[in-house]
Amino acid sequence: MDHPTFADARRALDAGETSCEALVSSFLDRIDQRDDEINAFTTVDRDGALNHARYLDSQRERGNPRPLAGLVLAVKDNICIRGHQVSCGSRMLRGFSSLYDATAIGRLRDAGAIFIGKTNCDEFAMGSSNETSHFGPVRNPHAPDYVPGGSSGGSAAAVAAGMCHAALGSDTGGSVRQPAAFCGVVGLKPTYGRVSRSGLVAYASSLDVIGPLGRSVEDVATVLNVIAGEDEADSTSAPVEVPDYTKALGEDIEGLRVGVPTEYFTEGLDDDIRRMVREQVDRLERRGADIKEVSLPHTEYGIATYYLIATAEASSNLARYDGIRYGHRADLQETKQALHERRDELKSELSAARTQGDEERVAEIEAQLDDEQSTLDALYTRTRSEGFGEEVKRRIMLGTYALSAGYYDDYYEKAQRARTLIRHDFEQVFEDVDLLVTPTTPTPPFRLGEKTDDPLEMYLNDIYTVTANLAGLPGLTVPIGAHPEEPHLPVGLQLLGPHFDEVLLLQVGAAIMEADEE
Repeated sequence: MDHPTFADARRALDAGETSCEALVSSFLDRIDQRDDEINAFTTVDRDGALNHARYLDSQRERGNPRPLAGLVLAVKDNICIRGHQVSCGSRMLRGFSSLYDATAIGRLRDAGAIFIGKTNCDEFAMGSSNETSHFGPVRNPHAPDYVPGGSSGGSAAAVAAGMCHAALGSDTGGSVRQPAAFCGVVGLKPTYGRVSRSGLVAYASSLDVIGPLGRSVEDVATVLNVIAGEDEADSTSAPVEVPDYTKALGEDIEGLRVGVPTEYFTEGLDDDIRRMVREQVDRLERRGADIKEVSLPHTEYGIATYYLIATAEASSNLARYDGIRYGHRADLQETKQALHERRDELKSELSAARTQGDEERVAEIEAQLDDEQSTLDALYTRTRSEGFGEEVKRRIMLGTYALSAGYYDDYYEKAQRARTLIRHDFEQVFEDVDLLVTPTTPTPPFRLGEKTDDPLEMYLNDIYTVTANLAGLPGLTVPIGAHPEEPHLPVGLQLLGPHFDEVLLLQVGAAIMEADEE
């Protein structure tokens, strides 16, 4: 594959060896060859990408190049691009087109990035395997019978399969880092507030972050340079200066204080992943890093805390999808017909109960008739029942329960207190070390369908990633080789750092990948 990274493509463009149009054409050919099998894209914008590439080529000929001209980018289908579908992998929004660009998209467009298509994802970003999408599961490009990770599995698979230089995903509990690990690419979750969330369809607003995926740390850093920064359209974006994330790449790591949290290497971690991560820690030590075992004592509460907070916020955010203003709407006439049929059924049952003298049943049916839904309420119910998939319904129900009267204090408020304790754990640890090294996932990629019937087992895939979202920290996944067991799928290592210290994570991530290539 020619010019698999943007860094390679930029050098070739500068040398006159290729053009933006040629780069786009090569990726479109690759999509034609592989995407029927992988299902990474929900839509491919052939004409738009080629036309934009030709425009960028003409700008270059006039001596007016854009900094990211030639960067071919895929975008997760929960990030808005003006005039393009933003389905969130759901029937609820299938065919819905965005009226505006997400801030990250606008900044990338201005810098010359070319958007080749929207990538498949777990429905409303809820999933760890990319099997909950209305458009079908995404397959791991290294072994199509295995999952690519989720929820940004389409973005990770597109990068790994060579169908784009880089991609945007969203990370609510590990949804950039986990698929990056499963597909053998680099994935970054920036600090909460580092990248604007404007134009990202909300799942859990206090956890959601847009993050880049690429084949190299340099490409990820290059994308972050453009999308990072305060945005008046997002009140949660941070007024923190944006450094040049590429400048520290290649710098020496001697004297760096690296923490290894014991809670991330306990029972449940695959033995070979443990060994591979430990080998990378030993390499860092040989290069002059100071290694220290540390403790994050509240890690064990991470999964429970995350799934209470995330589902509670999801139940609120997804309440807007009622079929009235936009998105899927159930058939009104069918809804009315179903209401009439149900009412006739109840009347027939009431008549039978009266004939039989069953006063208890009579009272029960009369109460049902009194409480019968209005046509509008029935339309809401039918629309949401048809539009949402099973996993989204499950999370809405969990979140609604956690926020309900009588349970708020026992569940949601307690989860928020646990979240504070988790954040304090990290703050204390970062007084003694500069960053942490952990596994990204407890296991290598698993087969499609293997865990779909066991939601709890699926949720545990996020055990090493959710705490960074709860604490708002940056996290980076880099590939560290193939698992020794068949079919030898990728394994990822995770780096976690203090707030807004993505520079350090990228520096160390680049050092790890550089050492692996030697």
